[in-house]
Amino acid sequence: MVASSTASNLEREDHQRDADFNKAMHGSSAQARGGVAAMFRKGGSAKQAAVDEYFKHWDNKRAEDETPEERAARTAEYATLTRHYYNLATDLYEYGWGQSFHFCRFSQCEPFYQAIARHEHYLAHQIGIKEGMKVLDVGCGVGGPAREIAKFTGAHITGLNNNDYQIERATHYAFKEGLSDQLKFVKGDFMQMSFPDNSFDAVYAIEATCHAPTLKGIYSEIFRVLKPGGVFGVYEWLMTDEYDNDNLRHREIRLGIEQGDGISNMCKVSEGLDAIKDSGFEMLHHEDLAMRPDALPWYWPLAGELRYIQSVGDIFTIVRMTTWGRTIAHG
Repeated sequence: MVASSTASNLEREDHQRDADFNKAMHGSSAQARGGVAAMFRKGGSAKQAAVDEYFKHWDNKRAEDETPEERAARTAEYATLTRHYYNLATDLYEYGWGQSFHFCRFSQCEPFYQAIARHEHYLAHQIGIKEGMKVLDVGCGVGGPAREIAKFTGAHITGLNNNDYQIERATHYAFKEGLSDQLKFVKGDFMQMSFPDNSFDAVYAIEATCHAPTLKGIYSEIFRVLKPGGVFGVYEWLMTDEYDNDNLRHREIRLGIEQGDGISNMCKVSEGLDAIKDSGFEMLHHEDLAMRPDALPWYWPLAGELRYIQSVGDIFTIVRMTTWGRTIAHG
């Protein structure tokens, strides 16, 4: 069963088309050791097709000229937009960030990957994920959070993803870490999931549902597949309610985030909270974690500033984000 309120407005899925494109672009690169190794094993013509398909929504489009019709056209192709964004960005993410594609909070002298794992543990703990539970990871990337939460809790986790390459990477990593019995990764559009109603004991999403055309649509689907009494936990990308659509600078920042991250339509915090409630959920807790008084800002790994280095490991994190490190990745 698919939520009837959104199904008529969604992109038609074509898994065979996507599989053929994945083979043409990525070939066997999903088995490569890491992001850099995989970057140089792509099909050139397919890669160019992904570039063209993605940037048709952004090239020569400025915030001051953008029309509601252009935003609607981009939102209508939300699945294709996201799929091609990750066809192009996945290897770079792995090279520059790791296998968990999300931000996190940082404590003083805390290693980068420890902070990433702690952020995932915190969400699993808040949700109440326990051993043996059947859990859905909505927009699972290459499976970094799923593997960490599976090891932390003992739960059985299904990762949902609309990008074939990421599914191959996630499956490969799960096998390498001996987690194939606990984890499985399936192809699908999270706006029209193929799972029956009441399928999962818990659901989480980590900086993934921002790719949805509407938050109410994705949250309603999650509510449908979650068992009664189950808990959904989400780290969501939202603009603060200070966003003013009449302010050109605000619109420029929003458009820059959308283009840089494959997002068809960024929403405000108030819109996200309304979508949760309108989807049938009871709100148990919400907060802006960026407002916590942490010793280091959540964005420091992106800054490329040497002043944030606290350990030997941080040197490599920072260097990858300097102008020199980014040039190596692009070049």
